[in-house]
Amino acid sequence: MAQLKVDYYFDPAAGARSAQKAANTAAQIGYDGFFTAETGHNPFFPLVLAAAAEPQLTLGTAIAVAFPRSPMTIAQAAWDLADQSGGKFILGLGTQVKAHIVRRFSAEWFSPGPRMRDYILALRAIWDTFQTGAPLKYEGEFYKFSLMTPFFNPGPIDQPAVPVAIAGVGPYMSKLAGELCQGFHVHPFHTVKYLDEVVLQYMAEGAAKAGRSLDDVERITTVLVVTGDNEAEIEAAKGPVKSQIAFYASTPDYAAVLETHGWDIGDRLSQMSRRGQWGELGDLITDEMLAEVAVVAPLDELGQAIRNRYGERVQRVGYYSLHHDVGWPLQRWRDLVAATRG
Repeated sequence: MAQLKVDYYFDPAAGARSAQKAANTAAQIGYDGFFTAETGHNPFFPLVLAAAAEPQLTLGTAIAVAFPRSPMTIAQAAWDLADQSGGKFILGLGTQVKAHIVRRFSAEWFSPGPRMRDYILALRAIWDTFQTGAPLKYEGEFYKFSLMTPFFNPGPIDQPAVPVAIAGVGPYMSKLAGELCQGFHVHPFHTVKYLDEVVLQYMAEGAAKAGRSLDDVERITTVLVVTGDNEAEIEAAKGPVKSQIAFYASTPDYAAVLETHGWDIGDRLSQMSRRGQWGELGDLITDEMLAEVAVVAPLDELGQAIRNRYGERVQRVGYYSLHHDVGWPLQRWRDLVAATRG
């Protein structure tokens, strides 16, 4: 079994000012990478500080929301981070869902899958112009770029092949990742059955279409975990994770995961969420469902349990429901990361 890479996921609520200290902590523990999400803060700014603080860490957005931004603005940010990190930046992109794109970002929502394909191809055309100085001429289905003067061209960098890793749940994005991308962010709401029968199958299909293999695409995920030093702590940890699973399961976009297992709870969860019954959603998640979605294990067995579950299915993992504010000494984190890596 190959080693897993284990990544530190920066708390987005902490704000960019704390990124340097967080990167120092990640390096001290022995993490391989440092990833940021787009929630209440911009996902790119903390990576600038992390790259300067700990240049050995791989950096990545997990994810940045693509559609409210022009591919040109993303191309510039990614180019600068690729340069600053010495080629250790992974550009993670996601579509988000319609309600957020339209109502939170006041942007347009249409054809998210084909539009993401066009977005990636546009990025690569822009980066080629940055690197070679060739005229910018991209004519896609949704994006068109035809102007780049020397004043606005940042010029070549030492590591111009910026890896793109998209996020997704269903067949289209899985297939697109296999065809065009260097990475794929597997949504934390998944099961082994769904990974094997949907995500990896469609990724392999997309890869074959492009003359590639599944090995050409690095799979990245965060893992929902339930752990503790004893049965009482494990039992206490179940509730919050069940609530998180129920929150995802209440969203129609993730219904395919439920359908794979024949779990007929999606509609009920959606109705409860519309009634504001957030505190009760987790009651519908059984221990059997929990064990399929999350890794449930004592702390001293957790790293190996993650390795046993994911094997060759993914190459990079992070701990979704286990945070560094629990008060553990660094050595305990070091031991967990080492056991997870293998």
